[in-house]
Amino acid sequence: MATVALPDWTRAVVKVGSALVAPDDRGCSTTHLLPIARFVIQSRRQGKEVILVSSGAVAAGLAEQGRGGPGTLSIPERQALAALGQPLLMAHWRRLFDVPCAQVLLTYDDLQRRARFVNAKNTIAELLDRDTLPIVNENDTVATEELRVGDNDNLAAYVAVLAEADLLVICSDVDGLYTADPHDTPDAERLPAVDAITDEIYDMVGPSHRKVATGGMQTKVEAAEKATDRGIDTVLVNGTKGGHLDALGRGEMPGTLFRQAEQPLPARKHWMLHALPSAGRLTVDAGAADALRHEGASLLPSGIVAVEGRFARGDAVEIAVEKGGNWTRVAKGITQYGAADLERIQGRQSHAIAEVLDEAPADYVVHRDDLVVEA
Repeated sequence: MATVALPDWTRAVVKVGSALVAPDDRGCSTTHLLPIARFVIQSRRQGKEVILVSSGAVAAGLAEQGRGGPGTLSIPERQALAALGQPLLMAHWRRLFDVPCAQVLLTYDDLQRRARFVNAKNTIAELLDRDTLPIVNENDTVATEELRVGDNDNLAAYVAVLAEADLLVICSDVDGLYTADPHDTPDAERLPAVDAITDEIYDMVGPSHRKVATGGMQTKVEAAEKATDRGIDTVLVNGTKGGHLDALGRGEMPGTLFRQAEQPLPARKHWMLHALPSAGRLTVDAGAADALRHEGASLLPSGIVAVEGRFARGDAVEIAVEKGGNWTRVAKGITQYGAADLERIQGRQSHAIAEVLDEAPADYVVHRDDLVVEA
């Protein structure tokens, strides 16, 4: 197997999951955290910057109450346990470092609203300037199901993007990405490097990558896709093996490296694609799809053949083309018209918008600067 070196980096986000923080469901443990802390300390001594994304608040809360594994928890239960466990989690991490540690709690709302996204970015930048170790977690104490990222793999990718990191390290309990589940397929091979995250890569971890994340390897690949799209190299490493963390500190690659995209998305378009939720779908004809894909065109009302969903001006919508009953996503963008108005002007020429609507803010539906076209 070819040797893969860890790319040079100056700022990294290191994600640590609950299985590493509380491996026996009895509260926070240093069993796996000492090598991770050693990697962070050594990296900082080399003049590099590190941000931790740590799970474990709910597990710490359960342990504080003398209860076992989380099982199925309601949202109020999870919120209460997170409120109980979060200070315990922070205190646990703080004991492992001799530098100031700062708690940063985020919700999906902080990521999908551009102003709050920028505020979070500025806060983390200021903490790093103050030689402080930011420790990030999802704010489960207030997050509802609709406003949850849902897993800290994807949260870590969002943090890597807003912090402008050049490396994302996902510490897991497996040695990397395999061609099949190594528990079920003994001859499965570990992939030392992945140049592009394709449908074939997703097929290795399950068929539902376009649906709600279900955890496990699927969310790690999703997180890698978010990070690499923005030009951030991503490493999947076994955090239960201290030697693997030590190797990472020496610039070696004991896990799987997901290489950054050759043409990373600009910051705003990355935010639009990965952080903004889609509120509806516009189906376009083949001519409009081709113009969006190959000519850098804006979406005009004349190319729209169907409108789905309830959305308002300024919402994000998916743009798809239909063939034989199947839809292929062409792009995602921010619409200048709500669904009700679009149903009235779809298929019409731009100059006719004013004849139909009392207010016509633009002669296009989605401007090319507000579009992210699928590769």
